[in-house]
Amino acid sequence: MTYPTITLKKGREGALQRFSPWLFSGSVAHEDEGIEDGDTVRVVDSAGNSLGVGHYQAGSIRVRMLHFGADNAPADLLASRLERALELRARLGLAADPLTDAYRLVHAAGDQLPGLIVDRYGPVAVVQCHSIGMHHQRQLIADTLLERVPQITAVYDKSAAVLPERYAHTISDGMLGGETVTELTVRENGRRFRIDIAGGQKTGFFLDQRENRWLLGGYAQDKVVLNTFCYTGGFSVYALLGGAAQVDSVDLSGNAMELTSTNVHLNGDLADRHAGYTADVMDWLKEHGREPKYDIVVVDPPAFAKNKHRRHKAVQAYKRLNARAMQALKPGGLLFTFSCSRVVDRQLFYDTIVAAGLETGRSARVLHRLGQGPDHPVNLYHAEGEYLKGLVLQVD
Repeated sequence: MTYPTITLKKGREGALQRFSPWLFSGSVAHEDEGIEDGDTVRVVDSAGNSLGVGHYQAGSIRVRMLHFGADNAPADLLASRLERALELRARLGLAADPLTDAYRLVHAAGDQLPGLIVDRYGPVAVVQCHSIGMHHQRQLIADTLLERVPQITAVYDKSAAVLPERYAHTISDGMLGGETVTELTVRENGRRFRIDIAGGQKTGFFLDQRENRWLLGGYAQDKVVLNTFCYTGGFSVYALLGGAAQVDSVDLSGNAMELTSTNVHLNGDLADRHAGYTADVMDWLKEHGREPKYDIVVVDPPAFAKNKHRRHKAVQAYKRLNARAMQALKPGGLLFTFSCSRVVDRQLFYDTIVAAGLETGRSARVLHRLGQGPDHPVNLYHAEGEYLKGLVLQVD
């Protein structure tokens, strides 16, 4: 098959020779006329040698690579990559786990499908396409999931919020197959959570924190816990079921706090040990966190930096936030702190937490270095896929 061609500048082929799934616009010397967003294109070096094919999209990330080499991509590439992704989840023990029916089925470049996220929530698969080219394939993706995964009986497309506005205004989120389902209850390690697919953040839940929530639950017995940026109360539920004496949950979103309360009630008679606060986290910590009264504090904010231009301000915000959180901890207490900002790498995040510790003047030690679960695999040649960084500190 003949594809329109993207020609690279001389000497700029190295990234693709190292199997990077992203081709940036700064490497492009020439584009064939008539290429449109979402088209499949061939990328060649300055001498005309083919480097592979991928989905084109005007912007900083110009091509998301699907296949490397001189030959054409196999006709069944999408279906075969989906099949491999499903096989991995089965190997991880997730597909047949009676206690867990919510996990990531496809993690973009980590599953050699850059631009595609698929999350399973019970019988529903939520597809989120981060590239126009992948969104053009949404029905094929949905049909493949319905055919290959017996547990899935419905597929929902939730891509509009993450695609360029020039394209997003032409589409709507909605069902791609099966009966309409936008809210349901799922299980994670036996814990129950209400998922708002249509109205919730991301695809409805932060599935990448499953192992980290479990870890916190193991530390929670008889402890007083503060869960900031609680969203729908995942860490709160695990702490309560882990035997926490008291859990305080804080989030700016009233809808998130309602879902947190719902999830607490879904998991048993826990409400008498839980208090929810709808408030700005920094303001709340300034008022309620001046005295060290918590045994565990969880800091899991949204991404403070979406690009490198905002990285410095984000780092300063992380430092202030974590310094406040440390001040709220009793001597010997634990800080579970995270960053999901892709442009804040693991070392920069660590250095930022060091700066927060120095600001408080308290000694601390690292107990755990955390990240996303194995259902969010990281492509060896794409460090950007490791977006979630976490530390567990004991603060004296």
